[in-house]
Amino acid sequence: MIRDMQWMPSKLVPRSAPFFLLILTLAAAVSFAAVSHLVARYNANQQSRGRKLYAEGLADANAGRYDAAIATLRAALTCEPTNSQYQLSLARALRDSNDSRRLDEAESYLLALWQRTPQDAAVNLALARVAAHRGSIEDATRYYHNAMYGVWNSDPDANRKNARIELIQFLIRKGAPDKAESELMALATASPLDPAAHLQAAQLFEQAQDYPSALAQYRDVLHLDPTNAEALAGAGQAAFRSGNNSVADHYLKEAVKANPQDANSRQLLATTDLILRSNPFHSHISDAERNRRIAAAFAQAEKRLTVCAKQKGIDLNASNSASSLPAQQTRWMATKADLAHLRSPGETDLPDAIMDVVFQIEQQTAAICGPPQGLDLALFLISQKREAAIP
Repeated sequence: MIRDMQWMPSKLVPRSAPFFLLILTLAAAVSFAAVSHLVARYNANQQSRGRKLYAEGLADANAGRYDAAIATLRAALTCEPTNSQYQLSLARALRDSNDSRRLDEAESYLLALWQRTPQDAAVNLALARVAAHRGSIEDATRYYHNAMYGVWNSDPDANRKNARIELIQFLIRKGAPDKAESELMALATASPLDPAAHLQAAQLFEQAQDYPSALAQYRDVLHLDPTNAEALAGAGQAAFRSGNNSVADHYLKEAVKANPQDANSRQLLATTDLILRSNPFHSHISDAERNRRIAAAFAQAEKRLTVCAKQKGIDLNASNSASSLPAQQTRWMATKADLAHLRSPGETDLPDAIMDVVFQIEQQTAAICGPPQGLDLALFLISQKREAAIP
């Protein structure tokens, strides 16, 4: 019996390998679950830390503290290396830091994002701004267009419009008015029946020095809002800059009436009034009035010449002066006798010849003594318009 009892333990222990495999599998599963739990907690902690750092980095960037923003956003990115929003924000901070050495790094982040989602409008806009920082018209235009026609997460119409406006302003700054013009035409065509939209388009046309198109946009504003003081002033200025003085006079009078404190419109109105009252080439004046205006302009030119010469210490009677003013004085004196012949019907070219002397004096004195004022300014502007009309 004792012998039988000695064999009992060996009979109670299983001798098959599956039992041991089961034990090992259960142990491995428990260990894996524990590790997975630890990894999940670590990742959650990292994500939480990353979100906190990201928020701090955005706050620094919005406040213009780009060095701090870059450092904090880099730390956020170490928490989530594949987070595209963190990469985009870091690239923006690198770009906006105004450190040319950081542009390459910003571009590398953005190009990596672009390769993954080339249709992402926000990424294309960020790349457009990098190109604008570098002054590349070709690259900036391409990426701005990508942004306009790309996918926006919210408010796509407003974002596309703003992207086009950014491109227009960039092209104007870079001295590319022809390229800006085509973008402006697209903007104007897409503008809704909203005074603010047409007002913005008008101001951009003015920046591009396309004054006729600016005037057209200002008129669209006034069609929708006839008493808009800003549009009245803008229309007057655009008409003035394009040399359309009669139209300028109309809008500037309305602008001053709508806003008596508008000093700029008041000053332009005074100049426009002088131009309209002193221009001898106006089509609706009599011969007598034309001759009176020519005589007044001729006398004013001599005054301007004398004052400018005195201001610069130039002797108008010197025969070997390095200045051009004595030659203008000689020409004025030689032309003075022709004033008496203005009444002669056969002297059809004489008004042009006399006014050519006036215009030369006004242009030369403006170059030597600075911008003219009053009647001299009016005559100077008339001379510019007259030259522009000659092919």
